[in-house]
Amino acid sequence: MTKNKSIFKLIMENFLQQNFKNKRVIVRVDFNVPLDNDFKITDFTRIEFSKKTIEEIINRGGKCVLLSHMGRPNGRELKYSLSHILNSVEEILGVPVKFCNVCIGNEAIEAVDSLKEGEVILMENVRFYPEETKGDIDFARQLSKLGDYFVNDAFGSAHRAHSSTTIITDFFKERKFIGMLLDREIKSIDRVLKNGKKPITAIIGGAKVSSKITVIENLLDRIDYLIIGGGMVYTFIKAEGGEIGDSICEDDFCEYSIKISELAKKKGVKLLLPEDVVIGNEFSGKAKINLSSVYKIPPGWQGLDAGPDSIKTFAQIIQKSNTILWNGPIGVFELEPFSNGTRKLGEEIVKRTKKGAFSLVGGGDSVSAVKKFGISNGISYISTGGGAMLEYLEGKKLPGIVALT
Repeated sequence: MTKNKSIFKLIMENFLQQNFKNKRVIVRVDFNVPLDNDFKITDFTRIEFSKKTIEEIINRGGKCVLLSHMGRPNGRELKYSLSHILNSVEEILGVPVKFCNVCIGNEAIEAVDSLKEGEVILMENVRFYPEETKGDIDFARQLSKLGDYFVNDAFGSAHRAHSSTTIITDFFKERKFIGMLLDREIKSIDRVLKNGKKPITAIIGGAKVSSKITVIENLLDRIDYLIIGGGMVYTFIKAEGGEIGDSICEDDFCEYSIKISELAKKKGVKLLLPEDVVIGNEFSGKAKINLSSVYKIPPGWQGLDAGPDSIKTFAQIIQKSNTILWNGPIGVFELEPFSNGTRKLGEEIVKRTKKGAFSLVGGGDSVSAVKKFGISNGISYISTGGGAMLEYLEGKKLPGIVALT
């Protein structure tokens, strides 16, 4: 066991043994959930995943003070108010939840002090205060006055050195803990990065090579297979001399994609690109579609999904993998004509997971895909962190986690 893992285990044990009776416990959650035009939540995952931590606290008599951000407001913007999600938080937690329209000051302190044992209060969006994203120490000090203990359960914000995620811990010394969601996130990603059962396969998709460079570099020392999907495929193909038609391409990263291929070969990692692709004459669900070799896409057409031969090849790799990481879709799954590759890949991961493999899905688009296709229950773990997960996969230390250790 590494030193860091020992620290995490100790902090979690301390949290589970702590007597919170009649104590105020600040829980930094990540309730930055998507809302539709009527301010209705379209994905409840982040709230649902934080339920266990909150239950632990209130079941032991703690007074639970929830801090979160939503969006990137410019001052106090009503559309980003956490009041929109109050009823949903109540329904998911199964207990009444009070609301306070401020985070700091006498009104906030009085609202928290009025709580009885086992009660919960949701404070207004911490980003309504510009000091939050600046990591302002005085703002963190004022937030700290709301609690006797601090628990960080917001993995999705752990890569931000903001007042409510990182700086606030300075005021709690031995009274700060890792939440149960944050603990599961770390353990799940470490199960891929540090102690995954081989063979290990990473499926990296999405539009741009540039956004995944450091992730790929860090993974190459740990994985056996690397499947590349999405728009980044065409940067690799063009670098190899292929004809990609009107497909998306980062010309400035063609040379770098060759270096990645060479590095993978040097490290004994088999890198797989699609052999055939579904092409469209426009980026639209009404586009004309056809099949093409990935190296021979005609002018006026663009690659928008993996073809049947590629899917078959990818499936064979997945079915012999014992650890699978999936970050980024294989095609433009939001458009029905180009959704098959991502759907089939997800189904293959579920099939292999049922046979004992560990599967981790993370990144906004990947999570959206597994939910759209109704296969989320077949995945071992779905990460709630987009940017945080990417930075952790890159090998970076996340400020919100470091502050707890």
